[in-house]
Amino acid sequence: MGRPRIAVVNSKSFGVYTDALERLGRVGEVVRLEVPKDIGGAELASRLQGFHFIVASVTPRYSREFFEYNDSVVMIVRHGIGYDNIDVAAAEEFGVVVSRVPGWREREAVAEHTVALVLDALRHVTRSYSYVRAGRWGERARFISRELPNLTIGVVGFGNIGSRVAEIFRRGFGSRVVVYDPYVPPERVRELGCEPVSRLEELLTQVDVITLHAALTPENYHMIGRREFELMKDGVVIVNTARGELIDGDALLEYLQRGKVGAVALDVVEGEPIGPDHPLLRFENVIITPHIAAYTYEALRGMDEAVVEAILNYLSGKPIDGVVVLPKNPRRLKL
Repeated sequence: MGRPRIAVVNSKSFGVYTDALERLGRVGEVVRLEVPKDIGGAELASRLQGFHFIVASVTPRYSREFFEYNDSVVMIVRHGIGYDNIDVAAAEEFGVVVSRVPGWREREAVAEHTVALVLDALRHVTRSYSYVRAGRWGERARFISRELPNLTIGVVGFGNIGSRVAEIFRRGFGSRVVVYDPYVPPERVRELGCEPVSRLEELLTQVDVITLHAALTPENYHMIGRREFELMKDGVVIVNTARGELIDGDALLEYLQRGKVGAVALDVVEGEPIGPDHPLLRFENVIITPHIAAYTYEALRGMDEAVVEAILNYLSGKPIDGVVVLPKNPRRLKL
């Protein structure tokens, strides 16, 4: 009997800091592949024909067409929390198991990065440093800010990461924290001393800082658009470490140009990766990091472990932590 083939697709970090590749290599053949982020489903299916397991990054998209044209893949494991680039309905229909890294593996890393972005945006760390480098020390009066105990933080999404961010701001800085998450009981929000609201509009009108931690779903696509920007306070700070597509990029540019938005700090951008000519980079009050919120040794180790365990558990018939799709009629592993 042959050995299963495992493709690590478009992931720069999987197995770099751990023995994940060696562990998988003991049970199968492991191959790293780079494909265009916008590759079509049929071409991607052809490139991955003969592979049984895919360790997937944020790109490319595994569309219905991919599942229609590929009959060898039995499992896709996201090396991350989000799985919006996988058509999970099609995966179920074609008998392909889909799993992801359980949210708790990235909780601390992404929450810390979120807080770092908020502090940078509020206290002008990156921006003022660029002034020092340019010999403009004397213009430091530009960078007067406000203190967190006097600000209201709006947390959109109260899952593993959003709840940790809320906890840090409420209990660590003494900020007032308002939370919107229609899937979380209000009592759970109140347990951390935060204030739940039932509508996003209620949050937008009263907060000084908005930090996004929602999953990208068809309902949440561009959840922050022109209507939402109109409801926000003047000078609002917007932070996003979830998915770039939660924000309407054209609307964001418009309200930055108008001066409505005080600062933006993003770890994710719609259409990423972006180049140096991206229009957001023209603004001094925009901070962008290259999707590195989960890039700590601890988080990457945990993510690698979760991916390896998912594949090994599949092969041994054990329960898979982080499973998203478990088809009633799973595709047979053909070796």
